[in-house]
Amino acid sequence: MPQKYFVAGIDTNAGKTLVSAILVEALKADYWKPVQAGGLDDSDTMMVSSLISNSQSAMHPETDRLTEPMSPHIAAAKDGVVIDIEKFKLPITSNNLIIEGAGGLLVPLNDDFLVIGLIKKLNAEVILVSRNYLGSINHTLLSALALEQYHIKVKGIIFNGAPREGTEAAILGRTGYKVLGRIDEEPLLDKAVVLRYAAEFSKALNDD
Repeated sequence: MPQKYFVAGIDTNAGKTLVSAILVEALKADYWKPVQAGGLDDSDTMMVSSLISNSQSAMHPETDRLTEPMSPHIAAAKDGVVIDIEKFKLPITSNNLIIEGAGGLLVPLNDDFLVIGLIKKLNAEVILVSRNYLGSINHTLLSALALEQYHIKVKGIIFNGAPREGTEAAILGRTGYKVLGRIDEEPLLDKAVVLRYAAEFSKALNDD
C-alpha cells in the first residue's frame, strides 16, 4: 500500500526541503507542499523537482501560494486571504507521497489551525527533521511532545548537520524514535548528493 509521510521540522530552517527531495528519490514518491509562503519564483516544489533524478515522481501543485515569506497566517492576511483548512485534500495518486510542511509544527495556518492540525487532518505519518544546533534538544523534544499529544504516528527522525556531542543520545533516549538517516554539512546540493543519501536512507524507510 502506498505510504504518505509528512516531513516536519523542529524549526523553519531544519532542512525539510532537502530531506523531502531525498525521501522522494528514495521512495520514488510524489511530492506535495500544501502551503508555499514566499519564494513563488523559486519554490520548494521547484527545488525538489530540480534535485531528483527519477522520472516516476510527480510534483503536485500547492493548495495555497502566498507572496510573503512569513508565517502562513500572516502571509495570507497580507495577501487578503484566509487559509481554509477544508481546501486541503490529498492529491489523487497511487504512488507514495511526501508532504512538506511550512515552518515548525505549531506554526499557525489560520486563527484555528496549526500545521500539526493539518497533519492530523491528512492522517499522515511524520518524519521529523532535527537540525543539530544549540537548543535543538529542547526544540526536538517539544516537537515530539506535541506529536504525542496529537496522537500522530512518527516513522522516525532524520538528523541534519554536523553532530553535537550528546545531542542525538539525549533526543533518542527520551523519544525512542528510529533514526532514518543523517545528513552532513554539504558544500553543494545537487542530484548526486540526493541520490547518495537516498540510497543510504532506503533500507531504514522500507523496514517495518
